[in-house]
Amino acid sequence: MKQIQTPITGCITQNAKLSSVDIKIYEALNQFYTAFNGRDFELMQKNWLRSEEIAMDNPLGGIVRGWDEIKSIYKQIFSGKAVVYVEFYDYTIMKLDGGFCAVGRERGTLEIDSKKLDLAIRTSRVYKIIDGNYRQIHHHGSIENPMLLDQYQKILK
Repeated sequence: MKQIQTPITGCITQNAKLSSVDIKIYEALNQFYTAFNGRDFELMQKNWLRSEEIAMDNPLGGIVRGWDEIKSIYKQIFSGKAVVYVEFYDYTIMKLDGGFCAVGRERGTLEIDSKKLDLAIRTSRVYKIIDGNYRQIHHHGSIENPMLLDQYQKILK
């Protein structure tokens, strides 16, 4: 496993200005957060490898496998009344043969009606290079605080 240069400060939110030796890695992460924060389902589809072998484990959907199950989670989030915004920070990127893994934290907010919930999520994303572009094949997100997890799930379900 070869670790590449990782910024110590800063975060990835959306439409980030990128400057890196391996810019395609940052473009893939930036694409995900641009799609997520912009509620852009078409762009989200471009970020993920759409196959039955991929998997996602997150606080809303538990463990889901395959693009059909994963897309239903994003459609639920994007079409709901709640607006979720997250940014990726405090991360490490490890370059792998044929892909990369990004491990870090997300912070952000969930807003609905007059309620606002501050989010703190541990997250990892794994990407595989397909036809010269990185496609996400795995995501894991965990909310450590049990009360925050309960509030998050109740609001979004």
